[in-house]
Amino acid sequence: MSTRFHLDRANGKFLGVCAGIAAQFGWDPMLVRAAFVIGTLAGFGSAILIYLAIALIAD
Repeated sequence: MSTRFHLDRANGKFLGVCAGIAAQFGWDPMLVRAAFVIGTLAGFGSAILIYLAIALIAD
């Protein structure tokens, strides 16, 4: 497991944020994607802003 977070563009669907989070913690990427979808629906779209912020800040 790496010590720094990075985007996983090779395994990612859009920008690689969910795949990078899944790789960092050893989780299934589909579970992370599902959590983002649920968070977006429950949080009235605020998870989209968080997703974009992570995509812009992370390398």
